[in-house]
Amino acid sequence: MKFNTKAIHGGQKLDPAYGSVMPPIYQTSTYAQSTPGGHKGYEYSRTHNPTRDALENALASLENGSFGIAFGSGLAAIDAVLKLLKPGDEVVSTNDLYGGSYRLFTKIYKKFGMKFHFIGMENASSIEDYINQNTKLIWVETPTNPMMNVIDIKTIAEIAKRRNVLLAVDNTFATPYLQQPLDLGADIVMHSVTKYLGGHSDLILGGLVVRDKELADQLYFIQNASGAICGPQDCFLALRGIKTLHVRMQRHCENGKAVAEYLANHPKIDKVYWPGLQHHPNHDIAKSQMKDFGGMVSFVTKGNNYNEVIKIVENLKVFTLAESLGGVESLAGHPASMTHASIPKEEREKTGIVDSLIRLSVGIEDTADLIADLEQAIG
Repeated sequence: MKFNTKAIHGGQKLDPAYGSVMPPIYQTSTYAQSTPGGHKGYEYSRTHNPTRDALENALASLENGSFGIAFGSGLAAIDAVLKLLKPGDEVVSTNDLYGGSYRLFTKIYKKFGMKFHFIGMENASSIEDYINQNTKLIWVETPTNPMMNVIDIKTIAEIAKRRNVLLAVDNTFATPYLQQPLDLGADIVMHSVTKYLGGHSDLILGGLVVRDKELADQLYFIQNASGAICGPQDCFLALRGIKTLHVRMQRHCENGKAVAEYLANHPKIDKVYWPGLQHHPNHDIAKSQMKDFGGMVSFVTKGNNYNEVIKIVENLKVFTLAESLGGVESLAGHPASMTHASIPKEEREKTGIVDSLIRLSVGIEDTADLIADLEQAIG
C-alpha cells in the first residue's frame, strides 16, 4: 500500500457494530463483563480503548512499524522511553533539541542517576567517542528544533547496532511522509502527534512506533502502569488529521521552500536554516533520507538586535505568534524566549539559538500572502 493510501486506510477497519467509516469515539472508562474476566477484549480504558487502538494501528502503519503506542503528549512518550532505563545508564542526545526534551532529561531524570551527553551529531561518526558500557540510548532529532540540523540516521543506526544501544528518533518535524527512521535502522520513532500528524492545532498527543515485540511489550506495560494515556476524543481528532497528512505536507513543503528562498535573498536576513537549501549543512544527507524538506524554517536577522526581532514577530499578521508548530495555519516563534527558554542561555547560544533567531512553522495558506506578511513585518 502506497503512503497516500496508507494515510487514509492504514491499520484501519470498519467498526464491527454498524460499519462506521470513521472509528467511533468510545467515550467510556470501563466495559461490561459477562463473567469475571469474560469480556470482548476491553476491560478498562487506561489499558485499552478501541479508539486509541485505531490510532495506534494507524501510527504503526505510517512508520512501517509493527506496534504503535499512544500517550497524552509527546513528552509523555519520551518519558516512557526513558523509563526503559535505570540509574547509572547513559544517554547520548542531540545538543540542539526541543527545550521540553532537554528539561525532561536534565531536570527530572538526571536527578535519578542517569547521565546525558548533549553533542553535535552532524558528523555521525563522532558519536562513537561518547558511547561506553553504560550507554543504553541514543536520542536523535532530525531535522533538529530549531536549527534544522540534519543527522544521518542510517549511519548512527549502524553504530548503535554494533554497540548494542537503542536508537530513538524524534520524527516530529519530518513526519513519516518525509522520513521513516525504522526503515533506516532506528529502534523507536517518537512523534509529538500534536504537531503535523494532528495538523489542526486542536489536540495534545504523543506516540511511539517500534517493530520489536519485546520492546513494544515493555512500552505497553509502562503506558498502562504509568497511565499517561490520551483520551478517545483526542485519538479521534488525530485519526482525522492523519487522513490528510500527505496533502498537507505537500503544501507545507511547497510553502516552506518559497519562504526559505525569499528569506535567503532578503538584505536584512543574515542566515536561513532549511534543509532544502543547497548550502545547508548535510543537505546531501537530507536528500538521501527525506522525500522533501518540510515546512519548518528558522532565520537570523542581521545585527543580532533583540528588539528588532521582537518587533518583527509582533508585526506579523498572517503568521500567528504562538508556541507549537505543524498546524494548517502559519506560526512564528522566538525560541530563546519561548520553546527553548528552559535551556540556559549559554547552552542555547552554543547551538545557534541566539536572541535574533526566529522559527517559522509555514502553513498551507496562499504562498503570496505569506511572503507579503514577512515583507511588511521585516520591512
